[in-house]
Amino acid sequence: MEPLDYHAEERSKASFDVEEMKIVWAGSRHAFEISDRAARLVASDPVFRKDNRTMLSRKELFKDTLRKTAHAVKRTIELNLSEEETHTLWFYVDQPAYANLHWGMFIPAIEGQGTEEQKQKWLPMAHNMQIIGCYAQTELGHGSNVQGLETTATFDPQTDEFVIHSPTLTSSKWWPGGLGKVSTHAVVYARLRTDGQDYGVHGFIVQLRSLDDHSPLPGITVGDIGMKFGSGAYNSMDNGLLRFDHVRIPRNQMLMRLSQVTREGKYVQSDVPRQLVYGTMVYVRQIIVSEASCALSRAVCIATRYSAVRRQFGSENGGPETQVINYKTQQSRLFPLLASAYAFRFVGEWMKWLYTDVSKRLQANDFSTLPEVHACAAGLKSITTSATADAIEECRKLCGGHGYLSCSGLPELFAVYIPNCTYEGDNIVMLLQVARFLMKTISRLVSGKMPVGTAAYLGRVEHLMQCHCEVQRAEDWLKHSIILEAFEARSARMSVACAESLSRFSTPEEGFGEISADLVEAAVAHCQLIIVSKFIEKLQQDIPGKGVKTQLENLCNVYALSLLHKHLGDFVSTGCITPKQGALANEQLRSLYSQVRPNAIALVDAFNHTDHYLGSVLGCYDGNVYQKLYEEAWKSPLNDTVVPDGYDEYIRPLLKQHFRTARL
Repeated sequence: MEPLDYHAEERSKASFDVEEMKIVWAGSRHAFEISDRAARLVASDPVFRKDNRTMLSRKELFKDTLRKTAHAVKRTIELNLSEEETHTLWFYVDQPAYANLHWGMFIPAIEGQGTEEQKQKWLPMAHNMQIIGCYAQTELGHGSNVQGLETTATFDPQTDEFVIHSPTLTSSKWWPGGLGKVSTHAVVYARLRTDGQDYGVHGFIVQLRSLDDHSPLPGITVGDIGMKFGSGAYNSMDNGLLRFDHVRIPRNQMLMRLSQVTREGKYVQSDVPRQLVYGTMVYVRQIIVSEASCALSRAVCIATRYSAVRRQFGSENGGPETQVINYKTQQSRLFPLLASAYAFRFVGEWMKWLYTDVSKRLQANDFSTLPEVHACAAGLKSITTSATADAIEECRKLCGGHGYLSCSGLPELFAVYIPNCTYEGDNIVMLLQVARFLMKTISRLVSGKMPVGTAAYLGRVEHLMQCHCEVQRAEDWLKHSIILEAFEARSARMSVACAESLSRFSTPEEGFGEISADLVEAAVAHCQLIIVSKFIEKLQQDIPGKGVKTQLENLCNVYALSLLHKHLGDFVSTGCITPKQGALANEQLRSLYSQVRPNAIALVDAFNHTDHYLGSVLGCYDGNVYQKLYEEAWKSPLNDTVVPDGYDEYIRPLLKQHFRTARL
């Protein structure tokens, strides 16, 4: 018997080669093959089951995470997987776990800030998971303001040790993943004090738990911070709290690549440029940007497939109702999110290249591009994670009432994703860093210093302040040169307006405080320009496959024009376009939706997400939604018994009214 495929007719409408689009999405044929193998390996392994995750208690969920992590390590060794294959396998296990922070923060911190001697000592144990580490920076009273951290590391020259101490309640380390119950070690950030002076925040390797029985070492109070938002979701992670009561560690456990304390207690800067520390920051943020497209593509895949199955209203003469995806209101909400998934994918690819490029430059002591790279990493982390979090929730609403069910996959996806908007830098703080970069760039123009890279357009600021959009017909908005100039003009004019406003304040800091909201909007405009320009650059590459480039061009235009529609006030108020041209952009956008519609299912198929990875009844590949919803309902623990527990105590007395009446 042929398997059901309720989307077969939809898939037959595609005007492009889906298999080729899968390769474009993955980045290369090699990357696609690794991803495809890993996804199917995880999906076929019963240990990695996750359909019951939201029904587990917190303790059961955490133990399930420990089991899956141990099994993933075992499979990695058995299959002799490469580093790339291992990373991909972990990705498809799709459950936040202590190993994420061990590999993603603890090890990179030692690699980036440790001396060669320290790396030789600690990294082999970490790579073999003989020790398990976390990254203890955030405190109960401080997050993004690292310089405000209160934990102290005071050097004692008599014993050649640092004394790590939590002087206040708010100095308690709070939130580090893996800290609560698993980590044996941590890279702890504390205020270095020696020779009577405070030298600011530095990193220290601190053992937290015994390697024999896992009990906390003397002077250390450590535990889990409790349940987080949502069921399942990030509750699989043991985010922790940590306090130190005069804990002593050897002097050589201070990460000393950039600076060190001598045996006599003197603070000494090394010859290694401090800018190298930004390499780790850029590395982590570029991963976050890349993963935004993965989370967004999952939500969009679910919402698109379900929108093609769900029928509502519009029936005539007893015929079938209209597919929800055919309503323009649904398309106007869904298709920009589909386009955003592709846009974020391609800007994520570019971010990987940018990180590789800046790493080579830093090793050669070339710091010329670092300010721009730092601004890109901060801004794109902010833009992509905020947009993705909002989009997942929008996809839930696009699925109507059924989107609220846990088995839709969307509530848990939302709950597990939204921490991205806060960790590795609060998104508004990140945008203000971008704004500072933009203001510095504009201030240097008067001295003839021309900006480079993603800020190069500001070198043409005089033209961009005067240019007029040449759109006369709706189709003119399909010209990439016109789209780019409109976005460049908008960003330049908003940045210049902020610079002019700042010049009227007595100090820059006073100005930043007063017009910070305007500065955030200018930073958003700059970052959106970067994403649009990188999508256009992608289209200029050699893209194989029948019809693939045409569909990508449609998505690029949908992404750009939907942003223009959303921020129409910026474009019109700055004089970049006229209200009439804005109306023409909307007209062209409606036309583009009609071109995307026949290819919608194929475009989400190109993400190549297995049903296991999606974890959604609504987004299943075969579209057999209602049968699966019905079956899923009977898995509810409440259906284990016909008569509910508590009937005799609470329901029967109500029904029988066995209550005595009395006056108050």
